[in-house]
Amino acid sequence: MNPILITNATIYAEGEIVKKGSLLIKEGQIAGIFTKELEELPEQLIVIDGTNFNLIPGFIDGHIHGANGADVMDATAESLDVMASFLPKEGTTSFLATTITQSPENIEKALVTIADYENKPGHAEVIGVHLEGPFVEKNRAGAQPEAFILEPDLDLFQKWQELSGKQIKTITMAPEHDSNGAFIKELVASGVNVSAGHTNTDFRGMKKAVTQGVRQVTHLCNAMSGIHHRDIGVVGAALQLKELRGELISDGIHVSPEMMQLIFSHMRSERLILITDSMRAKGLAPGDYELGGQPVTVTEDRAVLADGTLAGSILKMNEGAQQMLKLEGVTISHIIEMASINPAKQIGVFDIKGSLSVGKDADLLLVDDEMNIIYTICRGVIAYKGG
Repeated sequence: MNPILITNATIYAEGEIVKKGSLLIKEGQIAGIFTKELEELPEQLIVIDGTNFNLIPGFIDGHIHGANGADVMDATAESLDVMASFLPKEGTTSFLATTITQSPENIEKALVTIADYENKPGHAEVIGVHLEGPFVEKNRAGAQPEAFILEPDLDLFQKWQELSGKQIKTITMAPEHDSNGAFIKELVASGVNVSAGHTNTDFRGMKKAVTQGVRQVTHLCNAMSGIHHRDIGVVGAALQLKELRGELISDGIHVSPEMMQLIFSHMRSERLILITDSMRAKGLAPGDYELGGQPVTVTEDRAVLADGTLAGSILKMNEGAQQMLKLEGVTISHIIEMASINPAKQIGVFDIKGSLSVGKDADLLLVDDEMNIIYTICRGVIAYKGG
């Protein structure tokens, strides 16, 4: 692992922006951020000229099912390798491997695979599991297979948590199916980030869920109750309740650009988390694929079930950032907060990831002002170099 020095870049460091700065990487970590030339340079140093570019933290995708032909539910190390090697091209340096509502046996196979998985140098890092379902509402199933939806079961969840090597960091569930909040409270007490999603609860139900420990909303506006003038539903709760952060699939399809602007104007970057929710077709040609055992048709810009229901996305993280930059008032600093800082904080890894600070993992991106990827570095190793 050779040391790397990136020079003359605009560095979006934690708490400040350093103009014409240099950043030194040693042994996979950020060793220093400077505004002057180093007098002593490490041996075998790799130097990258960052002139006219921005140095920002790597993206953390907290909700991703698949990419480049692979899916988490394949339950193989090979599929995780395919995803982890592909994602640096879009600026993702770490991610939560996301399951889907399926049979307990299939979910367990995926969890065991993740528990046994060894991250590779120069690949995006699997930093945990997002368990999406199966404890969701059938009327808001979206692309979650209804046949496998279950009621919240603490014993089953605890079994799964053990099988995963205690890697389940986030769970998406419908809070209305936990009437007394015992399931939510137990998960929160154990450090799990509980996210309301695929839910038909109302605003009162969301206020109750927040008191029980829910702190996130899954793919905001999708598979949940919307805003009505007599009940503002889950979407209104995300806008109103300051305890909540909301995942956002910013492809302009799952949420229209106008709604994205409304959400950003109200929630600001402090309470938004950019995700892709992508499925295996991301990075591949349009055609016929599958998600959770269901046939999916993929066109140039979207993935849908036979009935037209959106089935995840084919969005890349840097493309989502580019869509956000088109909105009024959004800056690169806002992108960093939504795509790096907030996801790290939400799952408790901000001490080692999510910002450019000495001692943290060297997960970083060299990008232009339009969020095109020039370099991706994953834990101190160059993982991608743009054209």
